[in-house]
Amino acid sequence: LVLGVAVRGFRERSSAERRATALAAARDEHAREAVAEERARLARELHDVVSHSVAVMIVQAEAGDVLLDDDPARARSALRSIAASGRDALLDLRRLLGVLRAEEGAAALGPQPGVGAIESLLDDVRAAGLDVDLAVEGRPEPLPVALDLSAYRIVQEGLTNVIRHAGGARARVTLRYEDGRLGVEVSDDGHAPASPAGAAGRGLIGVRERVALYGGEVEAGPRADGGFTLRAVLPLDRSPA
Repeated sequence: LVLGVAVRGFRERSSAERRATALAAARDEHAREAVAEERARLARELHDVVSHSVAVMIVQAEAGDVLLDDDPARARSALRSIAASGRDALLDLRRLLGVLRAEEGAAALGPQPGVGAIESLLDDVRAAGLDVDLAVEGRPEPLPVALDLSAYRIVQEGLTNVIRHAGGARARVTLRYEDGRLGVEVSDDGHAPASPAGAAGRGLIGVRERVALYGGEVEAGPRADGGFTLRAVLPLDRSPA
């Protein structure tokens, strides 16, 4: 009897230890996945902030260099635009670093941008020489904060591609509200694709990751009549996965 009780106790302890080990392994795996997801999110934000700002500043610097002798006033305007782009990038980077460091008061650096800030974004790229307009179709409605930021970043990435790869092109940004979805489209009439053939740039990878979080759809590719189109559809009733 004593031996039976001892064996049963040993088996129960062994079973409890196996369950505890399995639970610990599951917690570790969940923690690794959470860290990987957060790193991917921060990588997307860092890429979008730095890539766009640097692309705009390069175009403005090149324009200023060309205008320096013949049109000093416009050259000075380009320099002021470079300074403004740099300040905006620095503010975004400080905000991102504040999140990384979990500093108190980081939120005081300002809210994350959303579709309401797209017109300001267009002003920045116009100052860099890009001819771009904005069309809003359907009835705008309030967006969840994370989705609002994602829509802004998609537009930002699309415009960054136009600046980099379709110099001299005219671009159009379209926001389309319909059937519980937000369509975001950036197209241009340039003569070169806005992404190297056969290669998915980091920015477009980031766009696909953002949209996938909401179970949305992404299309990106050259247009039949020339130029390039980036199109994303985001369901408005879905939280990030």
